[in-house]
Amino acid sequence: MATLVTNIETQEGRPRTPAETFAITAAREAGLSRLLMVYIGAGLMFMLFPGTFLGVWNLMAISSHRAAGSVSAAWVQAHGHAQIFGWIGTFIMGLGYYSIPKLRRLPWFALSAAWTSWILWTAGVTLRWLTGVSPWHWRIVLPLSAALELAAFLIFLRSVSGHRPENAGKAKMGEWVYVVLWGSLGWLATLLVNFGAACFLALTGASPDLPSAFDQRLLVLETWGFLVPNVWGFGGKWLPVFLGLRPLRGRPLLAAAAVNAAGVISALAGWMIPAVLLLIAGSLTAIYALRLFEPTERPAKVQGVHSSFPVFVRLAYAWEVVAAGLGIWASLVVNSHGIWGASRHALTVGFLALMVFAIGQRVLPAFSGMRLLFSTKLMFLTMLLLSAGCLLRVSSEVLAYQGFLSSAWSWLPVSAVTEMTAVTIFAINVLVTFARRRQSE
Repeated sequence: MATLVTNIETQEGRPRTPAETFAITAAREAGLSRLLMVYIGAGLMFMLFPGTFLGVWNLMAISSHRAAGSVSAAWVQAHGHAQIFGWIGTFIMGLGYYSIPKLRRLPWFALSAAWTSWILWTAGVTLRWLTGVSPWHWRIVLPLSAALELAAFLIFLRSVSGHRPENAGKAKMGEWVYVVLWGSLGWLATLLVNFGAACFLALTGASPDLPSAFDQRLLVLETWGFLVPNVWGFGGKWLPVFLGLRPLRGRPLLAAAAVNAAGVISALAGWMIPAVLLLIAGSLTAIYALRLFEPTERPAKVQGVHSSFPVFVRLAYAWEVVAAGLGIWASLVVNSHGIWGASRHALTVGFLALMVFAIGQRVLPAFSGMRLLFSTKLMFLTMLLLSAGCLLRVSSEVLAYQGFLSSAWSWLPVSAVTEMTAVTIFAINVLVTFARRRQSE
């Protein structure tokens, strides 16, 4: 990392000494670590309060009335937005700002851009959640929130893409990078559509909630178009190292991203049967590319984390296939609200959240200043409870909403409390880790 600041002269015009170079490098690293911890802390707050706790409240009401439509659509959408953008989106943005400067010659003022993004992003997500739970001046607040989120992302995109690696032209970028770039384009498309929808509602709508059919398609763009490619891409970089997998199959990973993109586009066009078939094909191709269920090349790196870490990573990808399979079933059945809901939950919690729990507790302690995870036992408990809660929620949505088993309505609150317990323990484990001294101290 010292190469980032070597050969830089002082204000007096003389070359920096090794001690000065080391001090500058250490200060830069500390600043990046603080920045990351602020982003992750904000993401955890969105995950807990406007995200999970509001979702539990919604599910309690649905269970007591035994009707999915007993909760305001605006409340449900506010919960989903806080989870997707407030939690996972903030995590991705923070990790992006932390990681890119270590590979590129970014100027010092780039950190101010990162802080500006954080202010705009958290303000936008917070205002979007407030419009869902309170319609106060929503015709102004809703488009304002979308504009703030879009502005924050454009600053982020400019910061991480406006510079070239030091060895540009000498080394070829890995295929996983292109998949992450595709996920970033999906993120941009999502924010542009969200901004357009917010402006349209502000001018012509009667309430701040999106129409059900449009919201269904937007959710496909948000999850399969934005989040899934990012998980695949970063998985292509990290999972072979962490799990001891054989080398990534690069071209099949690119093919998976292309097939997945075709599925997202088909869903946006309203062609749901071709869409879900393409999505499951892309998921299976991604698993093949990552070699997740093939014999490993070497033992998994589980030092500092729970030894079950590789099992839960593979379980997360199994949930992704379940989500796509439920989507196929839902597209073939009339009045399949419960099956669609189960499919979304299998993807957002079973795949995306479980991957965040597994990978996050693996990389965040190191990225936050070479800290050690506070408790590997709590890590195992979070992943176990989240998996159990997701299984209960997915099965109960299908059985209750579709009218297969009336007693399944009573399972919904249990699943909600189980998942809420998991995310709370996850937040505690990460925050206590951040509060501990670094290994070098």
